[in-house]
Amino acid sequence: MRTRYVKDEITELLDAPEGDYCEFKEAKTRYDFEEAVKYCCAIANCGGGKLILGITNDRPREVVGSEAFSQPERTREKLMDRINVRVDFSLLYDSDNKRILVFEVASRPIGLPVHADGIPWWRKGDSLVKMPPEVLHRIYEESGHDFSADICVGAKLHDLDIDAVNDFRKRWLEKSGNKKITNMSVEQLLSDCGAITDDGVTNAALILFGTRKALNKHLSQAEVSFEYRSSEAAGPAQQREDFRVGFFTYYDKIWELVDLRNDKQNYQDGLFVLDVLTFNERVIRETLLNAACHRNYQLGGTIFVKQYRERIVFESPGGLPTGISPDNIIHKQYRRNRLIADILALSGLIERSGQGMDLIYELSIREGKPLPDFTGSDNYFVFITLNGKILDKRLILLFRRIEEEILESFTTDDFLVIDALFYEREVSTVLRSRLKALSNKGVVVHTGHGKYVLSKSLFEAVGKSDIISQKSKEERNAAKELLLKHIKQYKSKGTSFKEMHQILPGFGRGQVQVMLRELRKDLLIYTMGEKSAAKWFYGKAPE
Repeated sequence: MRTRYVKDEITELLDAPEGDYCEFKEAKTRYDFEEAVKYCCAIANCGGGKLILGITNDRPREVVGSEAFSQPERTREKLMDRINVRVDFSLLYDSDNKRILVFEVASRPIGLPVHADGIPWWRKGDSLVKMPPEVLHRIYEESGHDFSADICVGAKLHDLDIDAVNDFRKRWLEKSGNKKITNMSVEQLLSDCGAITDDGVTNAALILFGTRKALNKHLSQAEVSFEYRSSEAAGPAQQREDFRVGFFTYYDKIWELVDLRNDKQNYQDGLFVLDVLTFNERVIRETLLNAACHRNYQLGGTIFVKQYRERIVFESPGGLPTGISPDNIIHKQYRRNRLIADILALSGLIERSGQGMDLIYELSIREGKPLPDFTGSDNYFVFITLNGKILDKRLILLFRRIEEEILESFTTDDFLVIDALFYEREVSTVLRSRLKALSNKGVVVHTGHGKYVLSKSLFEAVGKSDIISQKSKEERNAAKELLLKHIKQYKSKGTSFKEMHQILPGFGRGQVQVMLRELRKDLLIYTMGEKSAAKWFYGKAPE
C-alpha cells in the first residue's frame, strides 16, 4: 500500500532509537532479501518491531529514499513464509517524494523462538548473532513444560501405526520437496522429525501416530469423539464415532463425517447463483488442528466435535493458556505442545505460527458467517462454536467487489474492521490502526471526527449506499471535479497519477484510483501508458 506524506509519522521514525524495535537501512537502490530475512527474524525474537529502508542509520538521521523491493506485498509474503510470523508493510513518501519502506514484524509466539533456515537470529549491539543458549532456555521456559516432548515409558516403535506414519511421510515430502524422505526407514523418519529419540518414543509420537492398543495402554485421554445431532433435544446422538488413535489416522475421517451432512446455501451475484457450504472445510480442519495441538494432554477428558445442522461445537480439555483470551487470540500465539506443533508444521498442516486462527476468522467473515464464539470456555475447557448459517449475503458480494490484488494484501485485522463497519459495530481500539491503511486502499472513507464507513462504491454494489453521509458524497464529488479540472488543464501533455494524488492530500491512493476509474467509465478521461509511466488525458480515448 502507499500512504500520503505524513510529517509526524516520518519525524517519529527519524527520532526513534535504533535497537531491538527499529532497524534502519539506507538501501538506496536495493537490499539483500536474505539479510532482510535475518533482521526480521531477530526483530521477532526481540519482541517485534520495524525494519525501515530509506532512512540513514547514523544520527542525525535523514531520509535518503529506497528503491528496494519494488513489489513489497510479494516480499512480505516471502518473509512470512521464511520466518513464520506475521509481517505487514507500509510505504511513506516525504515532501520530496522519497520512498520509505517499513516492514512491521510481529513478536515471536510465547515460548517459541523464531528461526530462519534453522538459526534463531538475535540482536547484539549493531550485529546479528545466533541467539545465546541462555536466551533460548528462558524463552522455552515461558510456556512451561512440553508434555508432548516427554518420553512415554514402555512405548515402543511397534506401537505406532505404519499407515499413519506414511501419511505423515507423504505430506512432509510434498511440503519440503526433499526426495530423500521417500526412502527413509520408519525409524530414521521419526528420529529426524523428533518423534522418537535415543531415549525412546515421545508422547507426541503416540498422539500423532499411535495405534488404538497403544493409546489404550499409555495415553487413553488422547481421544476425539464425533457426534451428530439434528436437533437440540436431549438424548443420544444420531451418530457417534470415537477415535482413540493417532491424529494422522483420524484427521481426514472427521472432515468426511462432517461433510456427510453439509448443506449448501446459495446467493445470487448478477445472473449467477453461487453456493456456500454451511461448514467450510478449511475452517473445520484448522479448528481440529488447533484442538489437537493445544489441548492439555495431562488432563483427563476427550476432545468433542459436536455437529448440528447449522453449527459445530469443539470442546477441548485445558483452558486457554495464561495471557491468551478470546479478545487477543488472533494477535497472541502460544503452543502448549511444541513438539506436536513442530511435527505438524513439517507436514504442512500448520503453515505458519498463528495462521490457523487467523484463517478461521478470515474465512468466516468472507462467507458472511458469525465470528467464532468462545462462550462457555473456562480454566478447564475451551469451547469454540462455529456457526455456519450466512448472516447477510451482501457481505459476500461486498468482498467480491474488492479488487483481488487489494484483497490479497488484507490482514486478519482488515477483515475484522470491514466486518465491524458492515454491521455498524464500533471498531475496537486494537483495530483502529488499520483504518488509515484501508482508507488509502479506497475500501473505507473518513467522514470526520474519527469516524469511518465503507466506501460508497462498495455499499452501492450491495444495496447499502444509504450508510454514506451526505457530507462525504459532497466532498467526493468536489474531489472528482478537481481531478477533472486538473486533467483538462494539462490535456496536451497528460497528467501522472503522482500529480493527482498530491492535489488531494485528504484522499488515499486507492480512493483516487477509484475516482479516476469512475471518470474513465463516464468517458470523460482516458489513460495511455502502463504503471508509473501512465498518463491521464481529458476526453474520449482515440480510436
